[in-house]
Amino acid sequence: MNANTAPLWSPSPEAVRNSEMVRFMQEANSRYGLSLADYKQLHAWSIDNLPAFWELVWDSCGVIGEKGSPILSDGNRMPGAKFFPGSRLSFAENMMRRTGSEPAMIFRGEDKKSYWLSFDELHALVSRLQQAMKAAGVGKGDRIAAMLPNLPESVAIMLAASSLGAIFSSCSPDFGERGVIDRFGQIQPKLFFSCDGYWYAGKKIQIGEKLETVMKNLLTTEKVILVPYLGEAKETASKLPRATDLDSFIAPYVAKKVEFERLPFDHPLYILFSSGTTGVPKCIVHCQGGILLQHLKEHKLHCGIKPGERMFWFTTMGWMMWNWLVTGLAAEATLMLYDGSPFHPNNTVIFDYVAEEKIDFVGISPKFIDAAKKAGLHPKDTHDLSKMRVLAATGSPLVPESFDYVYDAVKKDVHLASVSGGTDLAACFVGADPTSPVWKGELQAPSLGMAVDVWDDNGKPIKRERGELVCVKAFPSMPVMFWNDPDGKKYHGAYFDRFPNIWCHGDFAEWTEHGGMVIYGRSDATLNPQGVRIGTAEIYAQVEQIPEVVESIAIGQEWDGDTRIVLFVRLRDGVAIDDALTAKIKQQVRTGASPRHVPAKIVQIADIPRTRSGKITELAVRDVVHGRPVKNTEALANPEALDLYRDLPALRT
Repeated sequence: MNANTAPLWSPSPEAVRNSEMVRFMQEANSRYGLSLADYKQLHAWSIDNLPAFWELVWDSCGVIGEKGSPILSDGNRMPGAKFFPGSRLSFAENMMRRTGSEPAMIFRGEDKKSYWLSFDELHALVSRLQQAMKAAGVGKGDRIAAMLPNLPESVAIMLAASSLGAIFSSCSPDFGERGVIDRFGQIQPKLFFSCDGYWYAGKKIQIGEKLETVMKNLLTTEKVILVPYLGEAKETASKLPRATDLDSFIAPYVAKKVEFERLPFDHPLYILFSSGTTGVPKCIVHCQGGILLQHLKEHKLHCGIKPGERMFWFTTMGWMMWNWLVTGLAAEATLMLYDGSPFHPNNTVIFDYVAEEKIDFVGISPKFIDAAKKAGLHPKDTHDLSKMRVLAATGSPLVPESFDYVYDAVKKDVHLASVSGGTDLAACFVGADPTSPVWKGELQAPSLGMAVDVWDDNGKPIKRERGELVCVKAFPSMPVMFWNDPDGKKYHGAYFDRFPNIWCHGDFAEWTEHGGMVIYGRSDATLNPQGVRIGTAEIYAQVEQIPEVVESIAIGQEWDGDTRIVLFVRLRDGVAIDDALTAKIKQQVRTGASPRHVPAKIVQIADIPRTRSGKITELAVRDVVHGRPVKNTEALANPEALDLYRDLPALRT
């Protein structure tokens, strides 16, 4: 990584002094007789003293529950470490600590619908849902599944399920029938919540037929409850077996005080699903205590969320960022929920929402930033973004040029937080530090309590070289287990086979001279021409600077006893690949990255396959190019795009 001469942004001394991060550091100094002076020292202490650190997080962030003791048992085992094994808590109780008439959630669904729920209204809805679920026989360990838009009702359903000790799992309503069945069929939900349809890009999309097929396959599901969004819930429910609408489901119950059952720290809270295309999705079980502690730490300390601030992430219920966002209620934030296309009815709707609702914390994907850049948007000139304190991004590597775009065209004085973690931990390994500068192309720092490192293939730590992202010590949001994995073999194989007792995350990464990190993409998608490991993100960062290129995807094709880099490019309308554009792309990659990064073949393509959380999928394209089957096309938002890569004449020579 080339050294940058100056940071793009630095927090003011006053902002640093008043940050929750510094307050927390002072609390650590006072409690433990320390003299920590900066984030680097605080992080080193946090990973060297895991029990003391996580106990301080519990106390400092005001976790409601009985802490118990010890704080950590079997701390040297991965998997096997137990955090707060003697504690009792309720995730829902911690989420619903705030009451009153202020908005708990503000919702906007494209240009079709907008409304909000106060904290008191949220409590009332959760109470009625809790009573209805209890009457339906829902108890500890039962699964509640939801295929819903990002609605306030969706959050209330999750909270009601959690309050009873049930396990919540979700996807978005744009999933195909097979995708829904592959996920929820594995976990056998007792109740299934769905919508009557949804809006996307101005189109009204009804899902009655899909629901009918799904219900035929969810044989253990006793009832499906339809949440009104199109205004057709009663009518749609009347045509389905075992179905009712939400209003009818809760009609018999009057709101009262919500009852919270406190359960062990590692009691299952969520089942999240891997989004890959290498087989039926893995069912990743996360516990209530681990999610709560990690998210409180990240929201309050790393992101600086304060009570009453407005917190937004553009996400669906099919991505772990929804689970991350909604824990903002535990920090007493107001959740800002958006559902639909980020570019309808125009390409400024997200910035419109941020400006009109005066949102403090904004989260998006790197692809959204790239699309805004390519559309020529300059929101700093057209929108009042004065309240936006943090702009965060995750989902894929944020390329250096996107850092420049944010500070040039979006907002000069904003904390740009590129973060990286995943569904596997439902949290961040590397992310935001509000006390330190932002350097171009870099994630700022390892997260507190996360002993991350970069190792070479021999399991040796390396500095300023590219290698595997690992975590060498246990953390609270490690999965409890995988569903339907009684001997733990799948769980162990996913993270611990490569380096025993070490979490190997599967990202290709490098430490920077500033103590931050660069992520180069998934290590299983790393290219290996002539034995040199190259991250695909390095190529994308160069290619997507070219105005003619909308987006790209690179794979390694087995060729002549070696591997050659093949780059597929989706071009602007009316542009066709020719010798001049091919030469331009190769020159950009050669000068911006290195001669080793230059693709051997550049092929124009009409579409690029991506998962439902928006990530491009190099492995699926690689399999198609090599004539291998793609095992789980239902993980893709546009599986038909794979056909474009089959048996291409350009790749036969």
